[in-house]
Amino acid sequence: MKNQWTNKYKGYVKVKAYGRGIERLINTLTKQGIPIWDVRRSGTDEILFLMEFKEISRLRQAVRKSDCKVKFEGGFGGPFFLKRMKKNSGFVAGLFAFLFCIFMLSNMVWGIQIHNAKPQTEHAIRKELDRMGVKIGKVQFFVDDPETIQRKLSDRISALTWVGVELKGTTFHFQVVEKKQPKAVKKTSPQNLIASKKAVITYMFVEKGQSMVKVHDYVGKGQLLVSGFIGNPESPKIVPAKGVIMGETWYRATAEVPLATKFSVYNGDENVRHYLKLWNISIPVWGFKNPGYKKYVEEETVKPFHFLQWELPFSYKVKTKRSKEEITRTYTEKEAVAKAMADAKKHLEKKLPEDARITGEKILHESIDNGKVKLSIHYQVIENIAAGQPIIQGD
Repeated sequence: MKNQWTNKYKGYVKVKAYGRGIERLINTLTKQGIPIWDVRRSGTDEILFLMEFKEISRLRQAVRKSDCKVKFEGGFGGPFFLKRMKKNSGFVAGLFAFLFCIFMLSNMVWGIQIHNAKPQTEHAIRKELDRMGVKIGKVQFFVDDPETIQRKLSDRISALTWVGVELKGTTFHFQVVEKKQPKAVKKTSPQNLIASKKAVITYMFVEKGQSMVKVHDYVGKGQLLVSGFIGNPESPKIVPAKGVIMGETWYRATAEVPLATKFSVYNGDENVRHYLKLWNISIPVWGFKNPGYKKYVEEETVKPFHFLQWELPFSYKVKTKRSKEEITRTYTEKEAVAKAMADAKKHLEKKLPEDARITGEKILHESIDNGKVKLSIHYQVIENIAAGQPIIQGD
């Protein structure tokens, strides 16, 4: 009995029995099945023993039938521990309040460090983080996870090539790689300007060099536009030819658009479930209702709890189910043609230089095959066709 660990939780007492009938008391307790242990004499008419706290009422009944008295020397185990805690409730409340404060402070953001960023880029990052709610003093559970923060910063700040986000304890660390804008190379070596492609010249501005063509001329690829030789033909001066030669060029593109397309979209319904995760066991705490979505996308976010610099074995987990539904989008032939032309134009604009512009478009061929509208389109584009060609000694 004395080795049963349950006694520590149920509680037990130390009893001192004294008088002439102590042997009779022990026999009575044994006959009634009242468990006692660690029985030992402490004097001629005194005996000490331990018994369960819940058997005290039966002990009193047995004492009345024996010629002895009992005295409780002490109580041990759960009930007495709770009683002592209640007696010192102020100290216990202060201890729990202190631990709670340490726990909360360990799960807040207390530092934001940005590495390898220029001052203007760092300022832009801090402003964006402030808009996202990532600021000092914010509880980490109400802040996006590092992957989401990384994605948002990359999308919203154009000066970033890459940004790494890491949460160490209570500090966010940002490793920044900025885009390097290439500096314009000053061409000091002698050169000619030649046509980069076939075109009809629409505009010319020659800053340096001698013009070899004029507006409305048709030129082929590689044809000389501006010569770097100027002055007396007998002893010409060689300069780096410089200028802008705009010409009308031509492109051909193909595009196809299905008349009917099936795709999945979010319908706005979502179900959020909250869990307390202990190691690999997830205990639901909120959002028990099954939404019954037929098709959905599930996202899971796990945020660990910290105490000072240690990560605790339990964490806060959120599962979000976003409902999806299939939609069939249909186009008339006219709408499909307009969509195909818009897509083809957008694709071409991405490939053209910034200063180029599309001035005309014409459908060369149109057909419907296997439920798709197929187009062959001709484009007229105005762009700078001048390209440098170094002048080699002896030319």
